[in-house]
Amino acid sequence: MNLDRLVAGLDIGSAKTTAVIAEVVGDLPKHPTVNILGVGQARTTGLRRGVVADIDETTRSITKALQDAERMAGAKVHTVYAGIAGEHVQAMTSKGIASVTGSEISKADVDRANSVARAQAIPQDRELIHAIPQEYTVDKNIGIRDPIGMIGTRLETEMYLVTIGMSPAMNLRKAVEKSGYKVGELVLEPLASALSVLTEDEKELGVCLVEMGAGTTDVAVFHEGKIRHLGTVNYGGNNVTSDIVHGLGVTQADAERLKEAYGCAYEPMVDHSEIIKLPSTVAQGDRQIPRELLAHIIHQRTAEIFELVMRDVDSAGFMKRLSAGVVVTGGAAAQPGMGELASEVFGTGARVGEPGQFLGGLADSVQAPRFSTVVGLVQYGAHRLALGGGGAKGKRLSMATAAPSMDKLAQRFKTWLQDFF
Repeated sequence: MNLDRLVAGLDIGSAKTTAVIAEVVGDLPKHPTVNILGVGQARTTGLRRGVVADIDETTRSITKALQDAERMAGAKVHTVYAGIAGEHVQAMTSKGIASVTGSEISKADVDRANSVARAQAIPQDRELIHAIPQEYTVDKNIGIRDPIGMIGTRLETEMYLVTIGMSPAMNLRKAVEKSGYKVGELVLEPLASALSVLTEDEKELGVCLVEMGAGTTDVAVFHEGKIRHLGTVNYGGNNVTSDIVHGLGVTQADAERLKEAYGCAYEPMVDHSEIIKLPSTVAQGDRQIPRELLAHIIHQRTAEIFELVMRDVDSAGFMKRLSAGVVVTGGAAAQPGMGELASEVFGTGARVGEPGQFLGGLADSVQAPRFSTVVGLVQYGAHRLALGGGGAKGKRLSMATAAPSMDKLAQRFKTWLQDFF
């Protein structure tokens, strides 16, 4: 095991905190292979709707998850790539214009146009975490992906800027630092999940990634290979569980167990004659219900969440551009029938996404929808390492503070971001 090539991902979800430690074994900047060495999980207790509400509780969850992953990997890490998401995430498109200095467009011209686009005034209570070039315009020719070498006098870039709330970011970093680790970089969770579950063809044709967590559902739309829209719906797996609690008169813990053991997100898939026994108190006596009733509760609430996602994507103008359909992932997506329900609600092809590409080592231990984000974070770190950036002990390179006169590594990294998202 090469300790310099270790990367660690940390996904602090509303229900579970997951850590993964992996070794980068491939050198392809676009698709480096990672060997999964260690996985750790802990219940999260200090988070509300994706935002840290109790630093000490969150610290405990982080410490347990990372220590379990380190024990399994037989190695210690110091720096982690941490995921962040929630209502405080905002994205906007920014334009940058530069005049072409020579006879043809050079790398320096592109960098100047990009740095103009990135120098957007960000409010004091917000932090820029991703600046992703989307497309370029040379004179009047629009939709150009790589303008280097073209002839023109005016270069315009369109950049997708993703910002997060300053205070959620600071509290997340503080919780990680109190656990004894350093945040190498904060990465937007839907972008991390996209790395681990979406194919290049899906991103090219147009796809909607629906990441269903316990507290919130994050949405990312890709079209023509680039990220086009980000959104958050304030409902998730916890809402399904509380519907089961109220509908069947069971405790929160029993509702979770019923959902895992007998749940189905698509009611027509359940056999009419199947009966399940409900956990009950002495006063309630023995209780049995048709399994169909449990499926009905899950089906109704999940369909409602999908409809809210659809409304969000439709208002952004992308509903008719999803030729590759919908990919549902995240912890709440593991229910049987999730793909069938998504297909029915969205009226398009749908599948449940789980990590699997470019993975080695203990890859089978992360092949479930709930690992999409954390595996994506590790893959994000692997790309950085393949480009000569920092691994688990590497120095931080922030896209937000990178100046126009960046060194070669930052230039290569920026190009990679442009290729990847």
